[in-house]
This record gives sequence, structure tokens and C-alpha cells, in this order.
Amino acid sequence: MAAIKLGVKHVEKPWGRFDIPPMFSDGTGRRIGEVWFVGPDGVQPPPVLVKYLFTSEKLSIQVHPDDDSARARGLPGGKSECWYVLQAEPGATLGMGTQRPLDAKTLEREARDGSLEASMDWKPVQAGDFFYIPAGTVHAIGPGLTLVEVQQNNDVTYRLYDYGRPRELHLEDGVAVSRAAPYPDAERKFALGGDAVLLPEGKAPFALALRSWKAGEAGVMPQVQSWFIPIAGEGTIDGMTWQAGECWLVEGGAALSCDASAQALVASISE
Repeated sequence: MAAIKLGVKHVEKPWGRFDIPPMFSDGTGRRIGEVWFVGPDGVQPPPVLVKYLFTSEKLSIQVHPDDDSARARGLPGGKSECWYVLQAEPGATLGMGTQRPLDAKTLEREARDGSLEASMDWKPVQAGDFFYIPAGTVHAIGPGLTLVEVQQNNDVTYRLYDYGRPRELHLEDGVAVSRAAPYPDAERKFALGGDAVLLPEGKAPFALALRSWKAGEAGVMPQVQSWFIPIAGEGTIDGMTWQAGECWLVEGGAALSCDASAQALVASISE
């Protein structure tokens, strides 16, 4: 039984923000778009990566390969991911899938001429919204959002369109692995303060739950490899102090206590 507090990596992005919450700031005044939770250098990275994202502009329209497509290209694996929205400014949107199916030729043409932006299905979102983005889904994140992203820990992204920013596109690989079609899942809302299964075992490469505890309550983390992602509250895990804005990797379960009302995401991978 062991719980390890993961380290923090700040990632500067052109669409990031200067005004991220103080608990996440690196104090340098950089435009931070992502905060990653990572293990020590030289240690095998865990199969799941947890991030916070802070957006002031649209992210690129992009796609990730699935495991088979990635391995066929000599990569270790693909990338499915999910988003839990913590804060959303009025009018904030997420782009998930396209409004109509696009074949490969049309997808490439629209990516080149910029009309892909208008073909995306931009869904208005609010705090508490949750979406699973399986590999192959054409997607983008809009401005004015703070969200938690849980993903397969493979850094493979193919940009299809980037609004004229001077960054590399990956049209050949991106088009080849894309399923440019309407997003199939219904809208799902999970407000903080309750318990819910966001991703059941078997639907994705990892499972994800939303958990809540009252002040003074105790709990136990799953026996399988899991990630404790506290969104609110403070307490102890495996005898060590935790607080909101951290991420803990747990192997073989761990005792959990809450000194204040707490909410957390808990990701896990079954053996």
C-alpha cells in the first residue's frame, strides 16, 4: 500500500492564461495553459496522465490515434481522454466531432482552407459537464475554460487546424486516424457534492468516478492502481497531508480522511 504525491509540470501555451489560480502558478508570469502531474525523473511514467487546463483562446482542432494506429506508426500507444469542466465563462464551448460526417478528402480540404472550424460541433458547456473523447474523435477546446483532463499517458497529438498560428500541422497522419463525425454521447452533467461514475470500467482505458465526503469522514482508495485528484477540501492520505489542486498516485489502496468537506475525481485502472 502506497500513496505518492505527484510532481507538477507547468506547460506554457499560446492559448494559456496569466491569471491561473495561485495554487497552480509557478510565479514567473508566464502564460500557463496546462499543469501536468508527473512522477520523478527516471521512473517509468504511469499509464494515466492528469492535467488541469486553463484557456484564453481556442486550442487547435486536433485528433489522437488509438492504440493500434499509434503502434503501427512506431509509437507506444494511443490517446483517449476525458474532460471534467470546473469553470466556464459565459458562452464557453467545446468542439467535439463534426456537424456532419466528413470523408478523408473533405476533412483534409477543410483543414487546409480553414472551413473545418465552422464544421465542428461547438457545444456550449458549464461547470459540471463531463465528456469522454475516444481516440479518433476530432476535437478542440474553446476559450474561457478551466477543466481537468484525464488521458492515456501518451504524448501524441495530430493538429488539423490551428487558426493561422505558426505551429506544425500533421494532416497526413491526422486525417488517417480521424473519425470526423457527430459526437455520439449525450450531454452529461455531474455537479460537485455528489457521487457518480463518470466512466465505467470497460468503456475507456481507465475508469473515472466523482467522489464526495463530509468533514470528518474517512474512506479507502481502490486496491488497483488509481489517481486521487482532489478538487476541494483537505485531509490525509496514507498518513500524509493532501489538499485541493494536487494529484496522488496510489498503489494497493490507501486510507483517506477529510478534515473539511471534500470532492475529488478518482481514476483507476483494473488489473
